[in-house]
Amino acid sequence: MAGAALAGRAAGATPRAAGPISDGARVPALVIGSGYGGQVTALRLAQAGVDVQLVEMGMAWDTPGSDGKIFANTTTPDQRSFWLRTRTKQPLSNFLGFPIDKDIPKYTGILDAEEFGGIIVYQGRGVGGGSLVNGGMAVTPKRENFGAILPTVDANEMYNTYYPRANAALGVGLIDPAWFDSAECYQYARVGRKQAQRSGFPFVFVPDVYDWNYMKQEQANTVPRSALAGEILYGNNYGKKSLQKTYLPQIQATGRVTISPLHRVAKVTPASGGGYTVTIEQLNTTGDVTVTKVVTAAKVFFAAGSVGTSKLLVKLKATGALPNLNGEVGKNWGDNGNVMVGRANQIWDPTGSLQSSIPCGGIDNWAAGGAFAEVAPLPTGIETWASFYLSITKNPNRAQFSWNAATQEVDLNWQTAWKQPGIDMAKSIFDKINAKEGTIYRTDLFGIYKIWGDHLTYHPLGGAVLNKATDNYGRLAGYQGLYAIDGSLIPGNTSVNPFVTITALAERNIEKIIATDF
Repeated sequence: MAGAALAGRAAGATPRAAGPISDGARVPALVIGSGYGGQVTALRLAQAGVDVQLVEMGMAWDTPGSDGKIFANTTTPDQRSFWLRTRTKQPLSNFLGFPIDKDIPKYTGILDAEEFGGIIVYQGRGVGGGSLVNGGMAVTPKRENFGAILPTVDANEMYNTYYPRANAALGVGLIDPAWFDSAECYQYARVGRKQAQRSGFPFVFVPDVYDWNYMKQEQANTVPRSALAGEILYGNNYGKKSLQKTYLPQIQATGRVTISPLHRVAKVTPASGGGYTVTIEQLNTTGDVTVTKVVTAAKVFFAAGSVGTSKLLVKLKATGALPNLNGEVGKNWGDNGNVMVGRANQIWDPTGSLQSSIPCGGIDNWAAGGAFAEVAPLPTGIETWASFYLSITKNPNRAQFSWNAATQEVDLNWQTAWKQPGIDMAKSIFDKINAKEGTIYRTDLFGIYKIWGDHLTYHPLGGAVLNKATDNYGRLAGYQGLYAIDGSLIPGNTSVNPFVTITALAERNIEKIIATDF
């Protein structure tokens, strides 16, 4: 499978022969952003015979660095690791009481730690968006929870058609339970399972987009290690089936999609002859604008992620570029209830020095306590006797983006205190486990004497909510030919890791849009 993984990488290195989008171009469809929503949109439009320009603010990530690898390792971050920062801002900022962030050269790296007043939002930057930097946990929500996630969407069509389509296209698979029971690299997850079950919580295996055959070969040390070398936050060089290995080769095979990395959309406004005038800034690798291009697009698809799409739409409405966008733009933003925490285990419960960076299981207390906790790795290379978790909770708090005329920036009014309901829901699991095991919370992972990782989210959702800011298929209110088609459509929570839902919703929406609008 090593050859197949490398071949998948090579496919990412052969974009359509045409170079980046040219100044003055006139295009039938412009897609802003190349994450899940953007790639679904580009592929299905191209397969329907539409020529597509796909613009992406981040890099292509198809060229190895000086170490021969495309992506940097989690334990040794370099300029490839962060988007235009001069110091890393890692989700786990401390270890054993010591700060672990370090200075790096400013560069258009892969992970953006975007800071708002009360929260840091981690986002992928590059062709592939969030798929480049997530843990690959590909979870379809339980059907009984779907009505609370997308109340205006027919659950039957999602579970019969679009979730299966998304799962197949993304290459979703499940760990071999028998292998899991003996794999050295999942000792941490087996400890998590044992402790969950001892406290009466169900432990569930969670689907993932990792190549599990490659994982087994990593464990056997017969291929270059990737998940077992701690690769996750800053990209995965071999085994993970990011969009670079799934949708992107299909997109390139159509011959109808031109991809322009390091291109950022600054303005969209109605064009006098119909369609939209789009101003695009081309960036260099230190983030400077080198060229400004103006193109005309018949239709524009906003797929810049929940934060990117929301910020752009709020700015365009407030500055008069798209004044007819409705008042729902920027509203109903949530963090998917993300809360992180670590627990210190007893000396007889070691979690292992070799830990796969790809999680494969979780603790499900959603119905009773409003929390689903991913049993996460701490791939430090040493024994820590620590269990680490990323919880998704039923946190009801929602924030709003707004235009700040004084700073000419978009603000988000999320407050750190709004994480408290999520913390309380996570405690419904971990207080009970600690009581049963006689263990305590770790206080050295997020600062000095700080238990909860309540300052961040990996799962931004909302800001251009379906059937509020848009119609029931993502057509933006007020303008014909403008669409939102990413995580901004989902109001703040999916009850599980969101990318399968984002992909399935995009598949549903673009099918309808192609049938009726093209």
